[in-house]
Amino acid sequence: MPSGASEDVERSGCTDMQALRLRTDELSWREIDGEIVAVDVAGSAYLSANSSGALLWQMLAAGTTRGALALRLVETFGIPRERADADVAAFLEHLVVRNLLEE
Repeated sequence: MPSGASEDVERSGCTDMQALRLRTDELSWREIDGEIVAVDVAGSAYLSANSSGALLWQMLAAGTTRGALALRLVETFGIPRERADADVAAFLEHLVVRNLLEE
């Protein structure tokens, strides 16, 4: 996880039980061959996510929690919970920096 990422995510209010959801305004995305392709119109940015990122992205589009995201990675990819927590924190940090989560 990048230095400071967990602090930024914590400051953003992304706790284990808080509901998280992708921003819906000016954000368009599609799943293509198990990956996510997205366009952030507001930020003039093209984004993509691999299969694990696509799993998290879809859950965030529907609304979920940080804990549920980590658990899904554990169940789907068989990774340790600690790694899943770190991966989720890093993924959420990228979304927070790009202002892609609803506040």
